[in-house]
Amino acid sequence: MKRPEILAPAGNLEKLKFAVDFGADAVYLGGKLFNLRAKAGNFTLEEMARGIEYAHDRGVKVYLTLNAFARNADFPGIEEFVKEVKELSPDAFIVSDLGVLSTVRELAPEVPLHVSTQANVTNYRAVKLLKELGVSRVVLARELSVPEIAEIKEKVPEVELEVFVHGAMCMAYSGRCLLSNYLSYRESNKGACSQSCRWKYYLVEETRPG
Repeated sequence: MKRPEILAPAGNLEKLKFAVDFGADAVYLGGKLFNLRAKAGNFTLEEMARGIEYAHDRGVKVYLTLNAFARNADFPGIEEFVKEVKELSPDAFIVSDLGVLSTVRELAPEVPLHVSTQANVTNYRAVKLLKELGVSRVVLARELSVPEIAEIKEKVPEVELEVFVHGAMCMAYSGRCLLSNYLSYRESNKGACSQSCRWKYYLVEETRPG
């Protein structure tokens, strides 16, 4: 059996170096825009180049996140970003939005495509379709059970599967949550989630005195 790849987040250049030095097989990181971690330090183009060089020199892969859900007005910026960062030789782009996926395929066909957990892939038929669109890896929705994951791998063995072993468990489906918007006016689906699912709550019956 092939050894699983340990993939760690890299919120900035310092964290990237920690992840690489402590044994990650790969890291994922984002630029200043178009990813779902708006509050992370994230990377300038220069920092990204330094980080990719640092990782590659040590045999570690680097995946770039472009997993925000785009509006029409976002595409000129996305296209410019893809053209710039593909020159840095990332090992893959991580996307959620089908429009972004098609943009990356058009502008950087040599870079592998991974589909983010934010795409909410929960079944083998979706994985098969994504394979036809040029995707080499799918990050499955975090709601899936181990037997469900095993069945997907059995049905579509040629596509790599990635699963989270630690992290937030979003309300509804992965990454598409309105709790943060409602409770703190921060839009989770644009990367500004306040992690409302991790707050401390008390369940109180509405009509009980006190």
